[in-house]
Amino acid sequence: MTVSTEGTVAVLPPGGPAAPARPIPAVRRGLGSRGTLLLLEAGVAFGAALVLPLLAVRFKLDPLDRIAQVSGLAAIQLRFALVGLLFIAAVALAMRLRGGRHFDLAARIAAAALAGLASGFVAAGAVVALHGTPWPMFGLNGDSGRIVEWAHAVANGRPSGSPVYPPAPLYTLGYYAEWFRGGNTAYAFKDLQILGAAAFGPLVYLCWRMLLGPVRALAFGVAPAFALIDAYKPYSQTVLVVLVPVLVAMVVSLSRTGTQAWRPLLLKGAGFGALLGVLFLTYSGWFLWSAAGVLFAALLYFPWRTGRLGRLKGAAFLGASLAAFLVVAGRYLVVMLTEGQTTKDYNFRFDNFTDPAYYLMWRTDMPGKVGEWPPPGEYGGVGLFALVTFVCLGAAIWLGIRRPMVVTVAAMFISAWVMRMYIASHMYETQTVQLYTRTNNQLLYCGLLLCALVAHLVSQRMAARRAESASTPQGTGFPAREGAVIGTLCALLLLLGTVSSSMADRYMPAKENTYRILPWVSHTITEQDGSCPKYAPGGTCSKDGDQSWLSFIR
Repeated sequence: MTVSTEGTVAVLPPGGPAAPARPIPAVRRGLGSRGTLLLLEAGVAFGAALVLPLLAVRFKLDPLDRIAQVSGLAAIQLRFALVGLLFIAAVALAMRLRGGRHFDLAARIAAAALAGLASGFVAAGAVVALHGTPWPMFGLNGDSGRIVEWAHAVANGRPSGSPVYPPAPLYTLGYYAEWFRGGNTAYAFKDLQILGAAAFGPLVYLCWRMLLGPVRALAFGVAPAFALIDAYKPYSQTVLVVLVPVLVAMVVSLSRTGTQAWRPLLLKGAGFGALLGVLFLTYSGWFLWSAAGVLFAALLYFPWRTGRLGRLKGAAFLGASLAAFLVVAGRYLVVMLTEGQTTKDYNFRFDNFTDPAYYLMWRTDMPGKVGEWPPPGEYGGVGLFALVTFVCLGAAIWLGIRRPMVVTVAAMFISAWVMRMYIASHMYETQTVQLYTRTNNQLLYCGLLLCALVAHLVSQRMAARRAESASTPQGTGFPAREGAVIGTLCALLLLLGTVSSSMADRYMPAKENTYRILPWVSHTITEQDGSCPKYAPGGTCSKDGDQSWLSFIR
């Protein structure tokens, strides 16, 4: 039986035959408590997330030249690979040195580092895309312009232009501008776009660490999240990928309350409530689409069978969570329940004219040139990716029907699906959209998580088989656990590097009706001192920037 740094059975990928049993690693005694180790992981993850953006600042290139963009992406990829390989090499060395006593610590640090490096890659891409201009993506146009304006208002004690818009991003931007940019919320927003993208990986990694071991958190939590990373408005997608593991961990904790002591139970409940309140203040849409599924999971795993005292503890846990949530976000919740009901979204976008059952790829509000959409699939118009997702939904429930983690993710998937169809079904009657296409992101993320959880559950069963085979002299098991960890880290390095490069490339400036227009416009806006950005095409710029791209969508 193998033991992780948490002292629990087999949280890392399964290993193989007849490895001698090891005690709980000495690293726990050397570095202190589990909390200290998690702080170490957090420091490594956030530190690694800043490495590539800081290196990209020194690149000398024209961000509007396609060859320069490709060279910049390759330069980031090279540095990502070299730094990542250093961490993996440290894991391999730890396996060989001192009887492998520090192997688990090295694997823990490497997993945290890869999570940070991957989102740092996307942030470095944003540094390259905005090189030579002080403006954020899209300057003062569209959502970017409204956020900058509203943040400037709240920082100066005035109400924002929209009472229902999440206040946390506005106050964060406003105060950051006051502290670091002399009150210039426009230039400050560029910084937060880069820093927000960089923080994406560490935040989702640390949240999944509440549920999984280091390598599993990276493989089964962080990797699926990178389908959604966003450098334009990073906070909305970050809330989604963080909210899912937080809600899952909350349901898991609820299921255990019947046997817990009162003080830790109440403190944990209040902690979940406060954290959910902060997330609600940052972006509230995911709460609406997840509510029914989480309520179902909470009722299913409430400690009904633990007697009267156990049920009372479960109710106290939920009460502490609700109280803390209301303390943090109650005022905004009231606003959403009152004024939010009268706020209508009449902005019909590209995805509002497509099959509502298709959610697997979001082309954004600026889809560019598209042919037949959704793309034709092999099975009744449905592609292989969709089939795999639905098969994994069933397989995950089959293998993990008694596990709160699996059931909660599946319930959130189904809840978002039902809410999507409910809102879309009223679209003709009300002539409103109500952001239902944003459920694409939740459906995709939960679907990818279910696929990952199937691999997680199968690997756990393989680990159990390995433990059984190791007890018999002629048992045939799987290769050693250490080899599985190193192999998984190598595969994730290449996977995350490739995905991050693709997500960074979609923000490289170009004059087209895609997200690439956002940084392009930033290079064509007159700076506040009256000069043009360094790489403005032809050395010309204007107050609103180049808006001729709008002719592409007419």
